[in-house]
Amino acid sequence: MRAAFLVLPFTVLWVAAGAPAQRQATWRCKHVLAEDGASFRDDMVVTTLLDEVVSVLPAAAADHSDREFGELWMIPGLIDLHTHLLLHPYNEASWDDQVLKESLELRSIRATSNARATLLAGFCTVRDLGTEGAALADIALRSAIQGGIVPGPRLFAATRAIVLVGCYGPSPDDPSVPKGAQAVAGIDGVRQAVRDQAKAGADWIKVYADYRHGARGPAAPTFSLEELQALCAEAAAAKLPVAAHASTDEGIRRAVLAGVRTIEHGTQASEATLRLMVEKGAVLCPCLAANEAILHYAGHQGPITDRLNPGKAGFQRALAAAVTIACGSDAGVFSHGDNARELELMVEYGMTPAQALAAATVVAAKALGRNELGTIRAGARPGLVLLRGDPLQDVHNLRKVAAVIFGGKELLR
Repeated sequence: MRAAFLVLPFTVLWVAAGAPAQRQATWRCKHVLAEDGASFRDDMVVTTLLDEVVSVLPAAAADHSDREFGELWMIPGLIDLHTHLLLHPYNEASWDDQVLKESLELRSIRATSNARATLLAGFCTVRDLGTEGAALADIALRSAIQGGIVPGPRLFAATRAIVLVGCYGPSPDDPSVPKGAQAVAGIDGVRQAVRDQAKAGADWIKVYADYRHGARGPAAPTFSLEELQALCAEAAAAKLPVAAHASTDEGIRRAVLAGVRTIEHGTQASEATLRLMVEKGAVLCPCLAANEAILHYAGHQGPITDRLNPGKAGFQRALAAAVTIACGSDAGVFSHGDNARELELMVEYGMTPAQALAAATVVAAKALGRNELGTIRAGARPGLVLLRGDPLQDVHNLRKVAAVIFGGKELLR
């Protein structure tokens, strides 16, 4: 067997290269997550061919296994529906400084490290919702990962994101300053922005349905319902789904009526708007970990963070209203590779561990429209994650990653 080692601070990455391309590999594990996502099947052998699961059989029915993981827990690769691989934590450099002072080259190189950290944390799929001033670097990163140039998760790119003129920084009132998103106005403007981003290779369109108007002041709706409907229609013509940043009740309401698939943040949704989300099938990505990080950066620790955190109350209202909730952490505001914090907070705020795990597997896969993700079954392509503890008993065990199997390779922590 040939093996390559890459030694990093606190991490050793081991890539098993003993199997020729196109050869099936078999992995035996004591506990494999069942398709129901709420139980484990004992002593199973999973056969894969590159990314695809070929079969899942009891060990007694399998001829052999290439690799035995013993008393580990195998789950499908986790999914984070809201990341920013071109950003790094705001306590390292402010968002404005990252957009204005860090070169595109530096940000792109750092993004490869962020992608690797995300994959090693067990997140085999991410939806990256905007490069925040880094042009089309997410498209290049997606190509580099697909081409095996750098390790990283399966990446769904949103390119630049779309925002109303005068509502996004840096210096929203000064059009001469580079912006963190594509700023447009009017129906023709939103349609052209969608066309631009579709042509560039976007997998998703992201729109800011609300934001601050000018440099200061509270968030307020940006585009009219008619403009959002035009945006969603243009995206649908390009066969692209839409994600909407929306925290105000009216911004959320307009976005859902316009036909977006996911709402990002969603903190101030009223009971009526939550019912509308259920009716229309809109999925909430609450970004709880980012909310927590921003409060910590502001110096708030301990119980005060609960009182100042509108995301917690909004999440609990959505959970009680039976809104579909998926894992979307807003990683980049905080450290990449710490994505599991979103799932820990979901459990702290009222979900069961099984519900939180589903939010990052089957629920997120359905939101992506990718049924081949999120479960370990024949024909699926989720990536496989080996844990040193049962995540259905304790969600914190999602941090105990022993190995990741992705793209036909085994990555060890």
